[in-house]
Formats: sequence, C-alpha cells, structure tokens
Amino acid sequence: MLRKVLVSAQVKFTAGRNIAMKVPPHLYEATIQFYRDVLGLKELTKHAPSVGFEFGSNNLWIDRVPGISQAETWLEVVTNDIDAASEHLKAAGVVRCDEIEPLPEGFQAFWVSSPASIIHLVCKDTQTWT
Repeated sequence: MLRKVLVSAQVKFTAGRNIAMKVPPHLYEATIQFYRDVLGLKELTKHAPSVGFEFGSNNLWIDRVPGISQAETWLEVVTNDIDAASEHLKAAGVVRCDEIEPLPEGFQAFWVSSPASIIHLVCKDTQTWT
C-alpha cells in the first residue's frame, strides 16, 4: 500500500518525453504499420531494435519484446535529484523493479511500478534516453 509523503523541496518530478510501448513479436509489424502507415506519424531515427515516432511533443518508441503476450506502455519521469527521488518513492511505498530491463552503464535512472502496474523510468533530468 502506498503511503502519503510530502514531496520535499529538494526533489521534483516532471513528465519525460519518452513513451515506450512493449509489443509481443506477433503484433510488432502491424503496430509499426499502424503508427507509420495508418496514422502517418513521422518516424524518428531507428534505434534497433526499437522504432520511434514523433507523438506530439513526445517520442513513442515501439519495442519488440519476446515472451510477452500483450502490449505494455512504459512512461518516463524525470527528476532533478535522482537520490532524493529514490528515497522519496521508497518512503511512499513505491515498488522498485530494476530487474525489468537493464540500463546503460552510468545512466542515472531506475525503474518503478505504479499501483496499476505501469512501468516508469525515473531518470535524472540532464540525461537523454534517445
């Protein structure tokens, strides 16, 4: 159960610009086709194995993920203080799930899950994920 905690003046959270859609292999090509050919979204530079699209002021990344049966949406949250953010979320009872996907060496970030099981990448606001 989440605990109500006051957000300290030290830590601030804002929405990141990246949205990741994790898609099972049997739906991957049709999903890419939907965003590219049906909706006509502008494709970003490919970061194999992901394909990205401009999604308003955000980037929508479509990732092919073997072993899942349905699509999942993951969100990015940025913070000014990664250590304070970690402590704040821990105090609030937020589930940390760093094993969900490896992050690049030296990348100041971690994974958490919302109560609705939506995965969030919490990262330092001076970094870029793209």
